[in-house]
Amino acid sequence: MAGIDKDTPIPTDIKLHQKSNTLELVYDSGERFELAAEFLRVMTPSAEARGHGPGQETIQTGKRNVEISRIEPVGTYAVCLVFSDGHNSGFYSWDLLFNFGKHRDELWEEYLKQLENHGLSRDIDTTSKPPSGGSCGSRH
Repeated sequence: MAGIDKDTPIPTDIKLHQKSNTLELVYDSGERFELAAEFLRVMTPSAEARGHGPGQETIQTGKRNVEISRIEPVGTYAVCLVFSDGHNSGFYSWDLLFNFGKHRDELWEEYLKQLENHGLSRDIDTTSKPPSGGSCGSRH
């Protein structure tokens, strides 16, 4: 499970760039990552997409134009991102976000291969539920 320990890099600044539709993470070490909203949405750590065990994953589709509507803090260990397609149940821990920044390109290539192998599209959404409009983690 994702979490936080004494070695977990914690961003010193988080900026949502609406024009470029990216989330920027800045660290004391000088490292800086920009993660696209689409990337963050398809990599959601939520059980809805990841399932509760191996083999239960659902490939997220049709997220090319998704936007991050807002960012909500989750204690001192994560943020919840609320997306324009209504998704709001993924808690992005500091270690997960740092890992995404470090391995963004490889993770993205693997995602694109999965789409291709399953005949799925970044433009046709086959996975979203109707937007709930609620806060992070709320259920309707």
